[in-house]
Amino acid sequence: MLVYIVILAMVAVFLGLRLYAVLGKRTGHEQVFRPVEDRATAPLTIPRVVESAPEARDHGPSAIEARAQSGLRALIAADPSFDVAGFLDGAKNAYRMILEAFWRGDEETLDWLAEDHVRDAFAEAIKARGEAGHVLDNRLVSIERALITEATVAGRMVRITVAFDADIAAITRDREGTLIAGSTSDAVVTHDVWTFSRMLKSGDGHWKLADTDEA
Repeated sequence: MLVYIVILAMVAVFLGLRLYAVLGKRTGHEQVFRPVEDRATAPLTIPRVVESAPEARDHGPSAIEARAQSGLRALIAADPSFDVAGFLDGAKNAYRMILEAFWRGDEETLDWLAEDHVRDAFAEAIKARGEAGHVLDNRLVSIERALITEATVAGRMVRITVAFDADIAAITRDREGTLIAGSTSDAVVTHDVWTFSRMLKSGDGHWKLADTDEA
């Protein structure tokens, strides 16, 4: 009887170790787009979906301009886990988070999401806005389109440019809350061109906003 109990205990330990081996380890592909609450410990990660081969998924011609194709092929060759659809989903999330952080003057979030020079430009605009006594009450209504217009791999640096078409309710108030500009009922159609960058094979798959422009 004692031998039987000992054998059962050994089997239980073995099964427990096997379960940990499956669930307790990271493969390197579990990265997700983390919420703002995690920003102190985890920089922006645009989600990636692992594919068996670069051709395994149809990314759709409407999401990529022809001039970006060669750069994306070079990126997939260097990082086979890269997925265009996953990147675009993360880019849309980043677009929303960065705009909302800028509108409310959240420089801590901008520091986490943007390269230094972009963060500094945002900070200067936030400062000027504060000195003028203006408060933004903007709202991103919808993102109508996100189109990859350019992709480059230079050494270990990857840069992907995305053109966003969005509807934004743009409202400016003074410190007392009085409406200065904009409309509470009409959305403004905006066309932004943002470039995201990251380093290849650095142990850090996090993308940051590297450049902004208007289409």
